[in-house]
Amino acid sequence: MSDRPVSYPDAVAAMEERVAAIRAGTAPELVWLLEHPPLYTAGTSANPADLLDPDRFPVFPSGRGGQFTYHGPGQRVVYVMLDLSRRGPDLRRFVVALEEWLIRTLDHFAVKGEVREGRVGVWVDRGAGREDKIAAIGIRVRHWVTFHGVALNVDPDLDHFRGIVPCGLAGHGVTSLWDLGLTPTMEEVDSALIASFAEIFTPPPP
Repeated sequence: MSDRPVSYPDAVAAMEERVAAIRAGTAPELVWLLEHPPLYTAGTSANPADLLDPDRFPVFPSGRGGQFTYHGPGQRVVYVMLDLSRRGPDLRRFVVALEEWLIRTLDHFAVKGEVREGRVGVWVDRGAGREDKIAAIGIRVRHWVTFHGVALNVDPDLDHFRGIVPCGLAGHGVTSLWDLGLTPTMEEVDSALIASFAEIFTPPPP
């Protein structure tokens, strides 16, 4: 866990190093909780037209899947570096597990998170046909070791999402726990993430 915002290039460099070490058998798996300073990242499927305000924040190309997303203070980013060659080389099952992890974390705060066919991430039904995204998922796998991960909106400045079409999904909003009227601390969210992770991801075989 990092107590101060971590720059995106520094985070990617650290992930690259750890993934190589996991692959080589010289380091254990790692789940890294952090925040970034305000920035946009472009996944491998990003459409340049979805970057609506390119001068608002730094924009970083990312090797993860997906399109444009925002990271910044008040958002808990979790980079998940697991060895699927030991856990089961099934990428779809891994994504479903990430979704369930986020849904169970939201359960701790009496928020019903849901998934939608064709829309990656976790969503909240706001009623009257409105659905807002509360958590994003973007992963990469190298030699069956995962990296990048998830981002859960705790209390970010939601206006910062206006500089992009989040995940290429026009017509849908973005929300956060605080936007829903809840006021957990980041420490409380971390506790829920850690507890829910242990329910979904059991230790790998020796």
